[in-house]
Amino acid sequence: MIEHSLSLCYRNKLILAPMVRVGTLPMRLLALDYGADIVYCEELIDLKMLQCKRVVNEVLSTVDFVAPDDRVVFRTCEREQSKVVFQMGTSDAERALAVARLVENDVAGIDVNMGCPKEYSTKGGMGAALLSDPDKIEKILSTLVKGTRRPVTCKIRILPSLEDTLSLVKRIERTGIAAVTVHGRKREERPQHPVSCEAIKAIAETLSIPVIANGGSHDHIQKYLDIEDFRQATAASSVMVARAAMWNPSIFLKEGLRPLEEVMQKYIRYAVHYENHYTNTKYCLCQMLREQLESPQGRLLHAAQSSQEICEAFGLGAFYEETTRELNARRAELLARTPETAGEPAEDTSDVIKMAVKFDRRAYSPQITPKMCLLEWCRKEKLAQPVYDTVQRPLDRLFCSVVTVAEQKYQSTLWDKSKKLAEQAAAIVCLRSRGLPEGRLGEESPSWHKRKREATDQDPEGPRAQEQAVPGELCKKLFVALGSGEESPLEGW
Repeated sequence: MIEHSLSLCYRNKLILAPMVRVGTLPMRLLALDYGADIVYCEELIDLKMLQCKRVVNEVLSTVDFVAPDDRVVFRTCEREQSKVVFQMGTSDAERALAVARLVENDVAGIDVNMGCPKEYSTKGGMGAALLSDPDKIEKILSTLVKGTRRPVTCKIRILPSLEDTLSLVKRIERTGIAAVTVHGRKREERPQHPVSCEAIKAIAETLSIPVIANGGSHDHIQKYLDIEDFRQATAASSVMVARAAMWNPSIFLKEGLRPLEEVMQKYIRYAVHYENHYTNTKYCLCQMLREQLESPQGRLLHAAQSSQEICEAFGLGAFYEETTRELNARRAELLARTPETAGEPAEDTSDVIKMAVKFDRRAYSPQITPKMCLLEWCRKEKLAQPVYDTVQRPLDRLFCSVVTVAEQKYQSTLWDKSKKLAEQAAAIVCLRSRGLPEGRLGEESPSWHKRKREATDQDPEGPRAQEQAVPGELCKKLFVALGSGEESPLEGW
């Protein structure tokens, strides 16, 4: 991503609202295609973002902010760089500034969520909880305005009294922010409650900075022309659309709504191209289908357990196969070009004992793993516990681990899909090099395990006996702990 000094304008704009699990990259790009001027990502919590590493994804031509568990928390691309606003959940000025500086070269604006009433946002004093602490609001916004090169905004709800609301927004304006978004409902109100156009209008007439009206999907906005009617009713500079855009992102199109089938197919193409996790793709498509979820296509979508199955449900099976081939070919090409910078575990590996092994979970007892065997052997021999040094290769996101035992390093030459699996493979190399048991099924159990089993036999009510009574559940827990590669949908609002 290139660094730029664009100052985002918030007047006369159509804006995609930040929405939980909806505002990921495919939906933002789709909204831009249909005429949105600005798109907000879903709310992302400051503590979560501060754990992330910025990674340039050359395969997808994106910038990814990746969590320690290898989950992509925020993904963006050059297509939206001048139009995407990063919304964060925060209750601390210094953390907010740290996040802003982390992402500011890849986004057009920074927004603070001060309006979401849901518990995942309000816990820890974030979201709508900030509305009762004007001093903290002022500190967070002032710190961001002074410390980041991007325009800063915030999104609020109205307070119980108009007088208090106007007092708050005047104080917000004095921090120097570029615009304020007003959801025209109180903290305790929900979409079935009428949006207060009058309150938004009073705010717009009070402030000199742009006011963005939000909350009109239920009562006011069903088609493109309704957006302008809502803007006039609120006297706002711009309009932010949430659920009406979630149901059909072509709401931003001057020519009118496009058929839902066309919109969903276009969304799926973006989701596959940018490797959006299938659970997130499925969620967004379900929001679009709404009352059609019981249709034959809706049932196929509900049953889908992968991106490929989603594509097949919408007649895009061939597209999925072609796109997957292209992305895999690009990975292979990039790896072939830059073997030296692919992310090798160490600069000098001449002293590392290497084997080409992988950890196949099916070949091992659910109760015993190579890492457990190695740790127990080190304890028995009164050695320091094993130290794992694991790296991730940026091009294909695979992992390789080097384990150090008694000042000797061990490594599998085969890269794996998760950090935990790579560490198990390194442990196998060490154990095999030393001729030690590694916990494979059918392998004679190591003495330490025999002792534990004997102790359990003497205490049939002990926890170990309970574990042995349900090997299937233990196996399931182990597999979850080792990482299935599935990620949870992203948070946001």
